[in-house]
Amino acid sequence: MPIIEPRIISRIADAVGTITLNHEAKRNALSETLVGEVVDALAEFQRRDVRCAILRAAPGVKVWSAGHDVSELPEGGKDPLGWRDPLRQLIRELENFPAPVIALIEGSVWGGACETVLACDLIVATPDATFAATPARHSVPYNVSGLLTFLNAAHIHIAKEMLFTAQPIPASRLERMGIVNHVCSAGEIEAFSYGLARTITQNAPLSISVMKEQLRILAGAHTMSPQDFERIQGLRRVVYNSSDYNEGISAFKAKRKPVFRGH
Repeated sequence: MPIIEPRIISRIADAVGTITLNHEAKRNALSETLVGEVVDALAEFQRRDVRCAILRAAPGVKVWSAGHDVSELPEGGKDPLGWRDPLRQLIRELENFPAPVIALIEGSVWGGACETVLACDLIVATPDATFAATPARHSVPYNVSGLLTFLNAAHIHIAKEMLFTAQPIPASRLERMGIVNHVCSAGEIEAFSYGLARTITQNAPLSISVMKEQLRILAGAHTMSPQDFERIQGLRRVVYNSSDYNEGISAFKAKRKPVFRGH
């Protein structure tokens, strides 16, 4: 049997756990295998009482993550972002991890990786880092919890710009809006991020853990009637049952530009 190289590298030092995305051949796409390894690393961090985690890619990468592995999305007629989808699992694990998670960002962040980063507790990025939310490029209907991740991190007008245009937004602009916490040069970002993590580890871990969970619950406390929820789910089905959805997935697999017709 062929040996499958690990998609990530994890380590723990001084109560700080580091997960490095390490599958550059696929531009760190959030495949089921890679996500499973990240989830396992977070579980190990929790067992070993890590007080702060850092999620990063290898230093100097051009692409931090290409986002959801589109090749794993189902064909039309099936929900592409259901409860058991790897991306949804990753977001839940990051949000439920009992210690703060710092996203250390170099390079470009695409698609579902944008939501992954926004689900982290703090974001530190280099000046040339960019963020592009790209479901509209593939005619993928985003789900409710994913949209809430954007709305909890960004003003609705910025969330709309990101989701509607699918164009990259620089970290410097997102820092001015309070979405990115700090922008640091490539030569300084590692020292700054680990200094921030060490500052966190010196504070009371139980207090931080409880506040993180309280904030998670409050951020998700949006009232919605059953009728509105059914309406949202129905709208999503319109997309993943459409010809455009099949076209988006087919075009991606064929490495060509999709032709969308709005039906």
